[in-house]
Parts: sequence; C-alpha cells; structure tokens
Amino acid sequence: MRFYIYTLILFLITQFSCDNNISNQKISVKSNILNGQLKNNDTLILQVNIDKGLTFKIKTNMKLISISPVKKDISESSKYYFILENLTLGKKELFIDKHKHEKIKFTILSSKVPEIFDYKILNEFSRSKNNYTQGFEFFNDTLYESLGQYGMSKLIKVDYKNGQYLNEISLPSNQFAEGLTILNNKIIQLTWKEKIGLIYDLKTFKKISSFSYNNSKEGWGICNDGIKLYKSDGTEKIWILDPNNNYNEENYIEIYTNKNKVVGLNELEWAEGKIYANRYLFDGIAIINPKNGAIDGVINLSNLREKVTQHDKLDVINGIAYHPKRKSFFVTGKMWDKVFEIKILK
Repeated sequence: MRFYIYTLILFLITQFSCDNNISNQKISVKSNILNGQLKNNDTLILQVNIDKGLTFKIKTNMKLISISPVKKDISESSKYYFILENLTLGKKELFIDKHKHEKIKFTILSSKVPEIFDYKILNEFSRSKNNYTQGFEFFNDTLYESLGQYGMSKLIKVDYKNGQYLNEISLPSNQFAEGLTILNNKIIQLTWKEKIGLIYDLKTFKKISSFSYNNSKEGWGICNDGIKLYKSDGTEKIWILDPNNNYNEENYIEIYTNKNKVVGLNELEWAEGKIYANRYLFDGIAIINPKNGAIDGVINLSNLREKVTQHDKLDVINGIAYHPKRKSFFVTGKMWDKVFEIKILK
C-alpha cells in the first residue's frame, strides 16, 4: 500500500513538472510569410517547437476569432496549416496561446489581378455646372444628389433628364456634405470632417435625426445592400454600419489588390452584389468584392472628362448611380455640366 501511494505521488510530481516545463517553454515560430504578406489563396504554414496544447486566434478587422488548422504535421517539428480564403483582406494579427501569447503580423493580399473594363455611352444629360457632386443615387426613377463645400452644401432631388431640381434643402454653413444613400424610406447623408450623418424623410426632406461615426476618420461615400450600409473615409477601409443600431460602425473591410492597399475611395454605389467606387484623383471606377475587400476590376473613364464643358472650377470624376430597371450606370463629376449614362463592357 505504501509503495502504491509513493508511486502515485511520484507520478503526479513528474506529470506536473512536465506540464510546467511545457507551459514555460519559449515558443519558437517560423512561417512561410514573405515580406509580411500572403495572398488569400495561399496556405499559411507555421512551424512551432511545441506540439501540445496550442490554440490559435486571429484578429481580423475589429474581431478576434478562433482559427483552426486544416492540417497538422508532427513528422519533423510541429507544422500547422491554415486556409486564408475565408478571411477578408488586409492587416491581420495571429495569436498563439500556451499560457502566454506569441503574435505574428501579416497582410493578406488579393490573389486576383483586377480586370480592366471599357464602357459605352448610352445617353448624355445636361445639368448645371455648379453642382459639386459628393453623393449620387437613384430611388425608383428619380435622382438624389448630395452637393458639397462649406456654405453651399445641399441635398437635392433631381429630374435627371433635364437637371431640374424637384426638392432641395440646405445644410448649415459649418457642414460639408458628402455621400448619400437611401434605405427604408430614409435618406442618409454624410458630412466630411464634422463626423455626423444626417437622416431625412425621403418624401418630405425633413431632417429627422443624426448619428455620429466615432471610429472612422471622416465621411466620404456611402451605399447600402438593402440591409447594411457601407461607408468610406478616405483610407483603405470601408466601414459597415448597422441601421438598426443607430448606424453603429460594427466592422470594416480593407480594400486591396494583388499588390497593395487602395486608399482615397470616395463616392460609393451598390450594384448587383458589388461596391462600385470612385477613387479620389483617379479617372475610373473600382469594382469591389464586399465579402473580402478585393478589387475585382476597374472601369477606365479617363477620356470622359474631356466631353464636358471645360472651365476653371471643373473638378474630378465623382458620382455613380445605378439604375436597376435600365441596367445602366449614371456617372458625373464635380462641377460637370453633364451626366453620362453608360454601359460597362465586360
């Protein structure tokens, strides 16, 4: 009996000592990450000097989630294989847990080279050359537009065929209007540096409420998929807002190509499951996959500006409005005297 008790105590002491040695062992990690980057069709491979009790978590955008290896190889030292294709693009932090943290930083790029698309002009519509266009969207067959600049910012309802204003409301002189979108019979209009969004009744144009955006840098463009809103702020981020929770910024996606991040995303439009975005100071439209942030394609509009009246205040392309019934896009720019209805040639 004494021998049994002695053996049991010895076993427990030995086991505790082994476990303690493992938990105190310094983690050594090697990976296949090259220059801090991987593509989203790559498999992340970690080689770790510990093969027991490891768990993995990854910080992706605003969330920390558990991630499990799809394969483990312990023939040499422990190798763990992780699939990345279900993650969004952008900056990530991978945490290895064993009573302490080991953090690995890397960036996921798109594996897809963006396609370049041309376009065909279907129609041209005249309008005032004084519209500093920041937001542009159809509701039914009527165009709604947000006009910017301090002291001149407005929300207008427009007959796109002749440019006539059907309704308008001016913003206070200390607010610079930016993008707009329409959801649940409400018009949501952003301001630039004032960090507030304005909510109007669609029919009356009466302002009914406002909301703050506290995480994003500024207000640039906005669109919606019928449920959530997507908001740009001039960086590579597009923020996802919840209209049922005071338009809280619940998460974001980061916009990347196969080579680098893309900043300066301005006016946004949702069409056929994709986000279409003007990029500030670039003559084109980026086609963005909202599931992961990849730029799938670019529409080259470089020769469109020369088709409008040239004047001293003529500014950049900015304005994308999709017309679902016509299956076409209406595009314009700041201080342009024309709106172009175009078809994307794919």
